[in-house]
Amino acid sequence: MKITTLEKIMTYFQDGMTLMIGGFGGVGNPPTLIDAILQAGISDITLISNDTAFPEVGVGQLITQRRIKKAIVSHIGSNPNAGTQMTAGDLEVEFSPQGTLAERVRAGGVGLGGILLDIGLNTIAEEGKEKVWVDGRPYLLEKPLTAEVAIIHAKQADPFGNLIYDTSARNFSPLVAMAGEITIAEVDEIVEVGELDPEAVVTPGVFVDWIVPSKGVNWKWAWEKT
Repeated sequence: MKITTLEKIMTYFQDGMTLMIGGFGGVGNPPTLIDAILQAGISDITLISNDTAFPEVGVGQLITQRRIKKAIVSHIGSNPNAGTQMTAGDLEVEFSPQGTLAERVRAGGVGLGGILLDIGLNTIAEEGKEKVWVDGRPYLLEKPLTAEVAIIHAKQADPFGNLIYDTSARNFSPLVAMAGEITIAEVDEIVEVGELDPEAVVTPGVFVDWIVPSKGVNWKWAWEKT
């Protein structure tokens, strides 16, 4: 059984770690785990995530409180703090197009040595990347992404770690779940073995090391503010 407590999994979070977080614009970010990282004072993190959310929402809180030294993301436009820190040289940002980022995470999760793409050929995006020729055509090698710890947010789990996501919170999380050396799922509800519809399970339990009950979202979404 993989159900544990927040206190027991905190040993996985260390200064200077590589941390991968599921979600998109804060939706699917695990609120309880992010809050625990903030409370523990973890810093100098290399973050791999689709985006940096909003200043006070989800993963954006790690940016706002300057816990991230490098972010590998597809965009930062909704979090002005990320832009300010990047411009000041306080935050290193590595951009990948969203589809490329998703494929790099998937490649890391399934053990591929990388993926070949023609996106960015003959542009500034070539810099620092190996060019590979296949059947006479050039491609850029995009390297896989993995992390020491991956954290995700799911709607339901059983004690074996099989996960069901809530609507669009599904997005990057199934890929992120595969790419962590340790994957921790924060879940809203834990049900008994056999209660989950197997056809609805998106992430099989084999990809999940630990399950932590969620305390719920602790930020306000844009549509909730007056």
